[in-house]
Amino acid sequence: MWQALLTGCSSGGLAAMLYCDKFRALLPVTSRVKCVPDAGFFVHVKDISGKYHFEKFFTKIVKLHNSKINLPSSCTSKMKPGLCYYPQFILPEIKTPVFVINSAYDSYQVQNILAPKKADKHGSWTPCKSNISNCSPTQLKRLQDFRSDFIKTLRLAQGNSRFNSTSRGMFINSCYSHCQTGNQLNWLGQSASKLDNKAIAEVVSDWFYERNTTQLINRQHKLPQQC
Repeated sequence: MWQALLTGCSSGGLAAMLYCDKFRALLPVTSRVKCVPDAGFFVHVKDISGKYHFEKFFTKIVKLHNSKINLPSSCTSKMKPGLCYYPQFILPEIKTPVFVINSAYDSYQVQNILAPKKADKHGSWTPCKSNISNCSPTQLKRLQDFRSDFIKTLRLAQGNSRFNSTSRGMFINSCYSHCQTGNQLNWLGQSASKLDNKAIAEVVSDWFYERNTTQLINRQHKLPQQC
């Protein structure tokens, strides 16, 4: 039996979701095919100024590359094409099993979605974004709100799937990092990145080979961690 895993990190993780079903269609029906996006679940939430500055980035990509033709029609038929780069709007329609690896405190998203330069004109978030130990109590509270928004958005997207919910998995820790599968310490399980005393590699393996259906979220550490 063919076995294939489509994965990627950051924009590659986003692409793994966008092309998950197309990849599955290339292989025999009897194949075990699954997708594991790492740090690709970019959320559509308001930044610290109350606006959606990052949305403009995806809108420009659509315009520059004429991307609408390659985005899921199930999404573009209902909303602006730029929004269809956000996994929360496409994940419910993906038929192929998907396992989301992400941090609820994804450093790229904190720096570019939550507190982008255009929303932080005086640079008050710059020290915090470069080192979380520099964050003020107010900033830490805002980070916690972002974590809550991230988890709520992901759970809603996973739960709204029209397909087998047991085929959906997730590993959401609190590391202040972006992309973890390429880091051997995180992938194989340094203590800070583990959940329920399990490394990412172990959890993904159990899910891929259907030994266990796992949806793990770090509830012990509700503040960002250095991993």
